[in-house]
Amino acid sequence: MFCVAPPESEAKMNITKGGLVLFSANSNSSCMELSKKIAEDVNTTIMELLIMVYACKTSCAKSIIGVIPYFPYSKQCKMRKRGSIVSKLLASMMCKAGLTHLITMDLHQKEIQGFFNIPVDNLRASPFLLQYIQEEIPDYRNAVIVAKSPASAKRAQSFAERLRLGIAVIHGEAQDAESDLVDGRHSPPMVRSAAAIHPSLEIPMLIPKEKPPITVVGDVGGRTAVIVDDIIDDVDSFLAAAETLKERGAYKIFVMATHGLLSSDAPRLIEESAIDEVVVTNTIPHEIQKLQCPKIKTVDISMILSEAIRRIHNGESMSYLFRNIGLDD
Repeated sequence: MFCVAPPESEAKMNITKGGLVLFSANSNSSCMELSKKIAEDVNTTIMELLIMVYACKTSCAKSIIGVIPYFPYSKQCKMRKRGSIVSKLLASMMCKAGLTHLITMDLHQKEIQGFFNIPVDNLRASPFLLQYIQEEIPDYRNAVIVAKSPASAKRAQSFAERLRLGIAVIHGEAQDAESDLVDGRHSPPMVRSAAAIHPSLEIPMLIPKEKPPITVVGDVGGRTAVIVDDIIDDVDSFLAAAETLKERGAYKIFVMATHGLLSSDAPRLIEESAIDEVVVTNTIPHEIQKLQCPKIKTVDISMILSEAIRRIHNGESMSYLFRNIGLDD
């Protein structure tokens, strides 16, 4: 994370030639590789970011721009049962601390932008991933873009249309990517009591979903399968999708995502799986995971973050960075 603050008074701050100041803290040195390509320092702690933003605010900074390539808690953006919408809370905290502009990348849900009462630029990593497919995947014209669940179909369709490739969708997996188990909010099991409902009321119960057997809509036989998603953290669903594609005759299997959290045993599981390569961007540092699993590759997206900072600081239009991006992207 970077806190960018063009100062109101140049005499009081150590600034660059163009009047741009980059503040960073010291909580995580592993992000240094990304930050060096953008400026000098880096930080990934939310609390530290809030403290820095507030310090800039109380020091009369003219504007305070937060650069958060991966917006944390982005999966917790919907009300489930009686749970909290954590990404809304985080957005409110950042605005209250004094943030005046946010630059981020591939939000899990675009609607998160509405949680902020400040401008939010949700940049896209897809141009870099598409370029990787074209340049690094042999015979990519024989590939097929795969959505590991119907929820990922829009992203897969966007990739397929831009590459002029076919699309396949896996349906019937054991657990939906948007279930309560994904973001860790387990509500205690409900205790059904006959006394809980008034005897004169007959409230119809919603019929529980029952997933069909796993099916693949689309032809993957003898072709390179490219699974696309926005986040890869718990890899179980990706491993299950890879096994299904192998059973259907896929030649090679690539997984591409913007944010590579790759937590817990993800590197080991990927190394032992049918997946040939996992490609993620450097919105999140994962150098340790790469040492554990040579299949993990990194695409550098620092160029677009640098350009976004430059354009905002100089008062230039940001529309150039969003060219050819539709409402469904």
